[in-house]
Amino acid sequence: MPVNFTLQIDIELPLDQFTLRVEHTLHKKVTGIFGVSGSGKTSFLETVAGLRGDSRGLIVFNNEIWLDTDQKRFVRPESRGIGYVPQDILLFPNRDVKGNLLSGSARAARNGVSVDELFERVIHLLNISSLLSRHVQTLSGGEKQRVALGRALCSGAKLLLLDEPLASLDIALRRKVLPFIRSIREEFDLPIIVVSHNPVEVQALCDELLALDDGKVTAIGSPQKVLTNPAIFPLAEREGYQNVLDASILRHETDATVVCPGNPDCEVEIFTRRARGNPGSDLQISIPAHDIIIANERPPLTSARNILQAKVSEIQPFEDVMLVLVQLHESVPPIAVEVTSVSLENLGIETGKLIYLIIKTVSWTLYEVDLESESSNS
Repeated sequence: MPVNFTLQIDIELPLDQFTLRVEHTLHKKVTGIFGVSGSGKTSFLETVAGLRGDSRGLIVFNNEIWLDTDQKRFVRPESRGIGYVPQDILLFPNRDVKGNLLSGSARAARNGVSVDELFERVIHLLNISSLLSRHVQTLSGGEKQRVALGRALCSGAKLLLLDEPLASLDIALRRKVLPFIRSIREEFDLPIIVVSHNPVEVQALCDELLALDDGKVTAIGSPQKVLTNPAIFPLAEREGYQNVLDASILRHETDATVVCPGNPDCEVEIFTRRARGNPGSDLQISIPAHDIIIANERPPLTSARNILQAKVSEIQPFEDVMLVLVQLHESVPPIAVEVTSVSLENLGIETGKLIYLIIKTVSWTLYEVDLESESSNS
């Protein structure tokens, strides 16, 4: 669902080690803020939310001035219409799930939102209707995260801020909760800013990415373009860089699922682990850049079921590897493959060359909404 908005930001915030300085106008539906711990990501989010009274500059959401220090204007956090999910979640311990979800309902009602309709929409989307009478202390990590997301949405927010939304969860739970955040993106007419140091999360969720380093913006662009930037990729690789693709399920086979990446008409078929959804269902898949093998010719026989022809679109050198960007189809974003410089030379890889990608079925990770899991492990 498209969304039309602008968030003009021109701010400075003195911090212990540096001064946070960001000047940019956000207009994409989901903007990611990427960087290492201590780079200023959370401070940026708190400034937008109005939680940093020592920030200076200008913040304008559409035509609403939230901060203008020259005019001595500062709109308090509760008047900005923001749904904020901090890292530590902070659910109200003296309320059950329903009480937490409706804690901001008065604000939503004042803004003309139908609280009952919004509440029903949220609990259905996040699959938390069975949790409503539970005390928050009894919830699992994944359940708490979904309730925190629901509480922010039920407040009738016009801007959603997510600070490391999956950082407190283990890898298995991240894979289960990430599709719910993706569902929010798809189903709500709501701009979102996501702070994360995880390359998979920002690629799966974001339309635009800002990289921060010591409080300064070092790169802006699409998530893949930023993460494969020579100045950024070493960090992205250290944090677990993977190629993330939108896909739809074509069919199920005995021990695998066949999906189509990008546009359903792209005529590319990928074999993955078994998916839960029915044919036609959407999901996201990911593959580490170092788990892909390149060959000049189609191998005659291999245990890997994915032998995909691709064209080399770009080659970027790094300290100890070469990053080869390849195109499967015009409707599919480029895939990054890590190879050594020796392999690059031996294979004669150059821009424009047709090659084959060899990928095991089990190397793909699947991200799809799990509506059956409501146990303590969900």
